Amino acid sequence: MVKAVLFDLDGTLLDIDMDVFLQYYFKAMAKMAYAKGFGDPTQLIERVNRATWKMIADCSGEKTNQESFMEDFLVDWPFSKKESEAFFDEFYVREFPLLKSYTQSFIGVRGMMEGLFEKDVKVVIATQSVFPYRAIHNRMEWAGIADFPYTLITSYESMHYCKPYPAYYQEIAERIGVDPKDCLMVGNDTGEDLPAGKLGMKTFLLEDRMIDKGDSPYDPDARGKLPAFFQYLKAIM
Repeated sequence: MVKAVLFDLDGTLLDIDMDVFLQYYFKAMAKMAYAKGFGDPTQLIERVNRATWKMIADCSGEKTNQESFMEDFLVDWPFSKKESEAFFDEFYVREFPLLKSYTQSFIGVRGMMEGLFEKDVKVVIATQSVFPYRAIHNRMEWAGIADFPYTLITSYESMHYCKPYPAYYQEIAERIGVDPKDCLMVGNDTGEDLPAGKLGMKTFLLEDRMIDKGDSPYDPDARGKLPAFFQYLKAIM
């Protein structure tokens, strides 16, 4: 019996090409850094990339993802933690919302979510937790699904692990109080979302914006585009 449904966000609930989106994301960050004199923009973007990958690889569980990111980001950076956090906070308040034009909503997703919340099931936004909550909530608004009472929304402030590590999914299961075997993980990335199956979670691979680098050893329990998933969800709930 499915007691919890976990959804990836980008490419799953929100129609977005992350390769394109990230180009504009970093361009906007670099432009703001230049305007505010927050270090060399090129070095800033390189540093953000480096700290992000260090954060993803940190499976110690000793720090939140935010703490892991800032710890690496600040090494030899000429601005203090307070100044750096203020810069990022302003970026996500002022500039990040303007990136909405590079995304669009998927038809049927809001109706699917409305039906799901009529069921006795916990719903989790299990997005890659490398962004702050504000940026995740923005993308949920763009998808038209921000106003539902989710059991958990993963973000870098609250999580201690990232995809593709099974520990990320274990942390979610523990926080929502549901056995992994009673969870369904829905996502579009074979490398990041399907590892949930290693814990016994059921997995559905969405193919609308599928990312498959060809190196994932995991197979989904089911797969298809959104209309097929809507029917699958009705059959199992």
